[in-house]
Amino acid sequence: MWRKCLSSLVASQRQMQPVVRLLHQRVPASRPPKILITGGLGQLGIECAKLMRSQYGSENVILSDIIKPSQAVLENGPYIFADILDFKGLQKIVVNERIDWLIHFSALLSAVGEQNVPLAVRVNIEGVHNVIELAKQYKLRIFVPSTIGAFGPDSPRNPTPNVTIQRPRTIYGVSKVHAELIGEYYYHKFGLDFRCLRFPGVISSDPPGGGTTDYAVAVFHEALRHGKYTCYLRPDTRLPMMYIEDCLRALLEFMRAPNEKLKRRVYNVTAMSFTPEELVDKLSKHVPHLHVTYKPDSRQSIADSWPQVFDDSDARRDWHWQHKYDLDNLVDFMVKDVQENYINVENGERQTLTI
Repeated sequence: MWRKCLSSLVASQRQMQPVVRLLHQRVPASRPPKILITGGLGQLGIECAKLMRSQYGSENVILSDIIKPSQAVLENGPYIFADILDFKGLQKIVVNERIDWLIHFSALLSAVGEQNVPLAVRVNIEGVHNVIELAKQYKLRIFVPSTIGAFGPDSPRNPTPNVTIQRPRTIYGVSKVHAELIGEYYYHKFGLDFRCLRFPGVISSDPPGGGTTDYAVAVFHEALRHGKYTCYLRPDTRLPMMYIEDCLRALLEFMRAPNEKLKRRVYNVTAMSFTPEELVDKLSKHVPHLHVTYKPDSRQSIADSWPQVFDDSDARRDWHWQHKYDLDNLVDFMVKDVQENYINVENGERQTLTI
């Protein structure tokens, strides 16, 4: 799944001493934090678990979801069933497993959420209520990701600062603004150690999962398989993006950052901004006869309401965030990832079936 280059990230991170102080309780210096990841079988969960396990030990990072896991997931470390809408079930997990950190990935993404608003409200809003209250009750450090989708057409788009008018027009965006505000409220009211990063489009070799920025993943799969792709956004649609390794490193560094360094509880983070046309131009160097057509659909109006360039200067100032991947090396790594982990595997399976 994720690139072998995880090893380089792990090696560099091993030299950092984890800072795991909580506002209300301290994880004893004699043991690492015990971490629960919800929504763990989505784009970020499995790779986040790999990174956290490399830092804190496999037994200290519990992946959870409501989906049946693959054998590979089970072999890589603890996995349990956890329904974020079942508060008592979550209480039982936190108590029995002695959880210290909660990383909450469970959510319906932008395009999928628009197709099922009632379910998005339950998962994205009721689910956040549950984990925030759980974190308050058991004095956990909690991370809830937000998104460029938390902004709307009235927001400044180039650049989009950390604090500005938001007013999103998707249920996904509305639910993320709600998560940001309820988390900040619990921080000021109860001292909850709430932490939130607004991520841009996150690019990994995993197949697309229903987000508006997923064209930047799908184009690699389609280009390397078929040499062509139909993009659902206009060629000049500029959006902030980030390679998954940068995304997860930002999460880890943010979770380790001492509270006294954090001037706010919600930060923008990003690495680059590009358009479909610019991405295709770079990809064409690897797929010379690539043919891309543009047929904007309902996702275009969503993208048009989102930031074009993300201002993450607060994160760079307060906890020294620095991205590693730009567009050129992102394309290089994505071509290698998709080719090795999907195209070659599929071709091998076909040859086996033929034999």
